[in-house]
Amino acid sequence: MPVRQLPEQVVNRIAAGEVVERPASVVKELVENAIDAGSSRIDIFTDGGGRRRIGITDDGDGMTSRDLALAVDRHATSKLDNEDLLQIRTLGFRGEALPSIGAVAKLGITTRHANEPHAWSLSVEGGEKSAIMPAALSRGTRVEVSDLFYATPARLKFLKTDRTEAEAIREVVRRLAMARPDIAFTLAGEERAPVTWAAALPGAAGRLTRLGDILGADFRASAIEVRAERDGVVVEGFAAAPSLTRANALGQYLFVNGRPVRDKLILGAVRAAYSDYLPRDRHPVVALFVTSDPQEVDANVHPAKTEVRFRNAGLVRALIVHALKEGLAREGKRTAANSDGAALASFRPSFAPAPRTSWDWRRSPALPVGPMSAFESAAASAFAEPGQAAFDVGTPTADVRFEAAPSPDLLDRPLGAARTQIHETYIVSQTRDGLVVVDQHAAHERIVYEKLKASLAKNGVQRQILLIPDIVELDEATVERLVARADELASFGLAIESFGPGAVAVRETPSLLGKTDAGSLLRDLAEHMAEWDEALPLERRLMHVAATMACHGSVRAGRRLKPEEMNALLREMEDTPNSGQCNHGRPTYVELKLADIERLFGRR
Repeated sequence: MPVRQLPEQVVNRIAAGEVVERPASVVKELVENAIDAGSSRIDIFTDGGGRRRIGITDDGDGMTSRDLALAVDRHATSKLDNEDLLQIRTLGFRGEALPSIGAVAKLGITTRHANEPHAWSLSVEGGEKSAIMPAALSRGTRVEVSDLFYATPARLKFLKTDRTEAEAIREVVRRLAMARPDIAFTLAGEERAPVTWAAALPGAAGRLTRLGDILGADFRASAIEVRAERDGVVVEGFAAAPSLTRANALGQYLFVNGRPVRDKLILGAVRAAYSDYLPRDRHPVVALFVTSDPQEVDANVHPAKTEVRFRNAGLVRALIVHALKEGLAREGKRTAANSDGAALASFRPSFAPAPRTSWDWRRSPALPVGPMSAFESAAASAFAEPGQAAFDVGTPTADVRFEAAPSPDLLDRPLGAARTQIHETYIVSQTRDGLVVVDQHAAHERIVYEKLKASLAKNGVQRQILLIPDIVELDEATVERLVARADELASFGLAIESFGPGAVAVRETPSLLGKTDAGSLLRDLAEHMAEWDEALPLERRLMHVAATMACHGSVRAGRRLKPEEMNALLREMEDTPNSGQCNHGRPTYVELKLADIERLFGRR
């Protein structure tokens, strides 16, 4: 078959396949254009999950008639001052969104620039552009897209239900609204009730307000502000305390230079920072904003601009891990049981009192009336016995040990003074304004774990020399990758050297790992280096071993503790970082304020 030039309409539809995957893609491109136009308010309306209609209205700068005519042509953009693709300071820049949308749908644009006497309108249907006509619009731009994919019916078969597509649109708008809290957003449609996010004040407080409006009050209550900066790269935002988790990573929102992205590097850094706080099957909720010189970030990796590539990926990753760990350590006393009201809710009675009625059994016509009858006497005695028994204290039946009056100075400590141990597992302490219940095993487990980590950092990793080196055969690229990081691996106790073009000799391994499969370990390390360019799996494996040692070396549940032992444990908890959770992610203590207890009993 001879080579031929494709018609422009076919070229536009091919480009549309890269940019316009579903209705949410259209909303993303159009809202990004509205943001780049300097809008302070953006309204989004959809019908049929965006399949039948999408409407975007903004109050931005608008376009002149000449700009409007060019805007729907391929490779036309107002967002590049020159041809330098490394100086991208806007969200959209490829110049293919509008012509791609017009190639597969019916597109209508009405816009008014401040220098124009009136608005102008233009329509594109199946790639065919109409003449520019005068129109009425106060300011800004209104874009309407209808009958999406009518020109490419095969694409309609791949769309989900209207509700699913509407939810995808909602997620796109949520991410863009989180990125720009200074802009007011309204999202409406037949599939949902209208929702409006008002413009917030600048700064961290305004950003947290917008994040709370979108992610909910739980996130606002547990949010920890994080920030780190180095070599022109700034990482800031909010991370939820370990008390707020999700079953997947969809609660992690990442932004690079104001652009919402899904970046594996950043997701891996978040996972590493929370590794000491959460169980393996739980994921944190974070909203992180990375700001960098545009020349240090390649935003043109993906046609839909959902991925980025960093020139110095190691620096970005290290900053994210540092910012999150510093924030979590600063708020390390927050626990899952203290920050979300779960402790207080668990004390509330689960039954409802019987409703009051005006019925009086003594005046029922089915019963005798008059002086106290035999029935009344029997009923009175029947009610009297349980009533008397309720006031009969008897001997204690709970496994409780009460201690003497606490020292006044201990009451002022954060975790108070130990008063008792119940069920030989939980320590109850009294503070000046409440009480604290401590899980002795979980608390001591965190203490031992942190001591092991400090010992590893101070004294290094103890090594064991192999009598006969293990020879592991790998492909040449993997061998080169491992040997290049040999010095770093040696700091974790793993000594390797090249053994020919396709093999590695393992001479020393970390003692903590005991007998290990060197081949499996090296392959895991190599795969991780290829993806993240870090040697973290070995570090994580060592930390996992340290956590296991801490678990087996801690005070077990069921051990009776003396008062001085209980108080010593409380004092160590106060001096130990991250003591709010054990290294499995479970809370170590529950705190109830006196005011909360009074509310439980109706005193407030």
